[in-house]
Amino acid sequence: MLSYRHGYHAGNYADVLKHSLLLQTIRLLQKKDKPFVYIDTHAGAGGYSLTADFAQKTGEYLDGVAKLWQADDLPAPLADYIRAVRLFNGDSDQLAYYPGSPSIMDMELRPKDRMVLHELHTTDVDTLSQQFAGERKVKVLHADGLQGLIAAVPPLERRALVLIDPSYEIKSDYEEVAISVIEAYKRFATGVYMIWYPVVNREQTEAMFDILKASGIKRQLRIEQAIRPDSNEFGMTAAGLWVINPPWQLDTLAEETTRYLSRCLDQGGGATQVTWEVGE
Repeated sequence: MLSYRHGYHAGNYADVLKHSLLLQTIRLLQKKDKPFVYIDTHAGAGGYSLTADFAQKTGEYLDGVAKLWQADDLPAPLADYIRAVRLFNGDSDQLAYYPGSPSIMDMELRPKDRMVLHELHTTDVDTLSQQFAGERKVKVLHADGLQGLIAAVPPLERRALVLIDPSYEIKSDYEEVAISVIEAYKRFATGVYMIWYPVVNREQTEAMFDILKASGIKRQLRIEQAIRPDSNEFGMTAAGLWVINPPWQLDTLAEETTRYLSRCLDQGGGATQVTWEVGE
């Protein structure tokens, strides 16, 4: 697990879906004046250079954010997302840097909101700590994020957006995510829990969701983009977000987003879905 570096994958199609809808979720939560805490269980480095060896070796961003960079017909959620990526690139018109989830949250952070960021990789947590040094509203922890999640809820604010975004390099990660989210929900049932997931082995992914669906937790929304049909061959064919307690209108925004991404990023035979797997 500690060998995983998101720099290889920054800005790929999975990041486009994840970060565009993370941004919309933040804004929907901020329609209420009350503060909330953003809890990131696997925060990564905070930001990534797309000109670095990591990104250049795989070139995954070329089939993701780069395809939207100059588009002039983006729906509002994706236009907001590209504006955030442009802001992270400063004055340059070149796509050279990509913001991780903490950086996207940092752009939206109100004085009353705060962040709790967990990261186990030593190099990435050092980078993260430097980025947020001196910011009182941001706590960076060199810690296991799933254990940290249990310790972080219920928050004092009584409102939270939790992003669970592990590497899933270890098969047990799938079950551990489901069990940890259920335990956190027992302690704090009103939080918004956003689980990012890959589809490398469909059976493995669905087993995690079966645990969540059998938990008795209501309001579970699946948002998924497949760029190719499921396959037994090596590689991620789909990725998505499984959201518990999504804020009102997120499903509508997700449908608008996935419709566009299906046309723009599909590599042949893919599909998208926005499905209420568990209702009220």
